[in-house]
Amino acid sequence: MSTPILDTDPQLWEQAGVRLELDGETAVVTLCRPERRNAQSPAMWRALAGIGRSLPGTVRVVVLRAEGVSFSAGLDRAMFTPEGIPGERNFLQLAAADDKDLDETIAGYQEAFTWWRRPDLISIAAVQGHAVGAGFQLALGCDLRVVAEDVQFAMKETSLGLVPDLAGTKPLTELVGYARALEICATGRWVGAEEAVATGLANLAVPAAELDATVRDLTAALLAAPRSAVIETKALLQGAAGRSFEEQRVAERAAQARRLRDLAGLGD
Repeated sequence: MSTPILDTDPQLWEQAGVRLELDGETAVVTLCRPERRNAQSPAMWRALAGIGRSLPGTVRVVVLRAEGVSFSAGLDRAMFTPEGIPGERNFLQLAAADDKDLDETIAGYQEAFTWWRRPDLISIAAVQGHAVGAGFQLALGCDLRVVAEDVQFAMKETSLGLVPDLAGTKPLTELVGYARALEICATGRWVGAEEAVATGLANLAVPAAELDATVRDLTAALLAAPRSAVIETKALLQGAAGRSFEEQRVAERAAQARRLRDLAGLGD
């Protein structure tokens, strides 16, 4: 068994390939293993989950970015080898685990991919180059995606005899629809910037040299509105798919009542 990374130790996070920078109401999470094309490991996932648990309550926007030519080449292929990654279980060892152990292990991995959609935050993935497998799913974990014109998404798990299991299947289906999501996953093909924007997978595409500046501008625009209004609006939109039209109208009225009373100083 591996030794968990401490939730509050930025040095250990960086050793695992992730860096956190805080700037007022903004947090920037950077994948910083460019020499490995930001290949992901269980240690990186523990670091990402730890960052999510450690963010100050003042943070409103989280930017996820990556150093180097690729956002993330996906899972570190050493996990497929008998030697594996030092201190981690390889795939053969995971396959031999009992059902409860295996389920809990994968659930732990998924924590790195799920906190980005918390109701009190808006997360933006700034994606350049390749975003493959786990890299694709990490970008899908965010609320918004801004991509460089050289971006190449691919879901390669099915081609390797596996399934996408890092919480990416639901957002992918919601963004591009069932048929296209199935085709993307089952074929493992590449999805470029033009298709990503056309299908709603990405919010916009810009030249690679403009990616960071574009995300900074978007962050500033998101921070311009009152936090409580943004939180209420995000909750309305996140829940819309699971509500009927009438239920959504009821939710809108309740949210607006809370906002009006808060603005009038009559809130709880």
